[in-house]
Amino acid sequence: MSAISRKMRPKVSLVQVRQSVPEAVREAMELADWKSFVPKGAQVALKPNLGFDFFLPGTVTGPWVVEGVIQTLKGYVSQIYLVESGQILVNVERAFQQTGMADLCRRYGVPWVNMSKGPFKKLRVPNGLILKEVEAPEILQRTTLITIPVMKTHGRTVITGALKNQWGCLRELRHNYHLVLDRALADVNVLFKPAFAVMDGTVGLEGNGPKSGRPKVANRVLASGDAVALDTIAAKIMGFDPRDIGHIQLCAERGLGVGDPDQIEVVGEDASELNLGFRPGKNNAVAVVEIALRRSFLRDFVFHTPLLSLLALGAILWYYIWYYLGDGRHYRDLILNHPFYGAQWQAQAMPAPPQSAQR
Repeated sequence: MSAISRKMRPKVSLVQVRQSVPEAVREAMELADWKSFVPKGAQVALKPNLGFDFFLPGTVTGPWVVEGVIQTLKGYVSQIYLVESGQILVNVERAFQQTGMADLCRRYGVPWVNMSKGPFKKLRVPNGLILKEVEAPEILQRTTLITIPVMKTHGRTVITGALKNQWGCLRELRHNYHLVLDRALADVNVLFKPAFAVMDGTVGLEGNGPKSGRPKVANRVLASGDAVALDTIAAKIMGFDPRDIGHIQLCAERGLGVGDPDQIEVVGEDASELNLGFRPGKNNAVAVVEIALRRSFLRDFVFHTPLLSLLALGAILWYYIWYYLGDGRHYRDLILNHPFYGAQWQAQAMPAPPQSAQR
């Protein structure tokens, strides 16, 4: 297929996991012609989703998916980095450790880069809709970006996938753009357009994503050189209409990829009748309070003064209550008791068995 025809009709691979997640990742990458998008000998930055520091499978990228990407890239690229940024409510170093990513990086000799620590370089966003200039992590300016998101629903953006994953390339105060998130995401992907995307659909998240949702075993891996097309197909098989998802269509309009499922070639598993039935995302209590405050006359007083620290502490406390006294631990144990993925999460990411498993 020529470069022109590939641009007009991108390819998205869809692979069902059978016995080995890393092998499914390799198959998905090969079907999506990953070498056509990643230069040989390149330095590569792998950007997983480490957006939650409570242990809950489905909220973060599984280490075995990242391992499959590393195994596939080894010997072809010159250097691999694992990169992610913190959030005002998330300690990314804690997430890096408890997800098993730290052990993975040690085993494969992959340097970890917490992009929140810099260095940064100011870059202008061409024709920015919301963002005009951002402090961009220096490592993303000298590496080829491969994004490795999770298949999740999201209260504000319907899904969070290969496009939303670049939100973590901005600094911690990116939450200030939550009311204009779709347009800001289009700007972010202009600046940090991934060369290739691999989506972890092994254990996804449905309902009140991206943090306090319910894990859902989808048992899939997707890959593409077109992040817009990948999210388009992911949304479709999750049970949503990608034509109604704002950031997908805005990115397509900006020329970042194809957002029409009829113009995308799906290879591997037949996706024509596949509907995984993800429950739609809703805003949890933290998001509802934040949105209300941002729309009120208190906006500047709350978000641009030291009061923000107290608000953040209150939000973190809500997540502790939800996790330890609400649904969180129950959702966690649903996956830890799964006949296939439970063993993987317990072996690679859990410091100790859950209380329900000790009884």
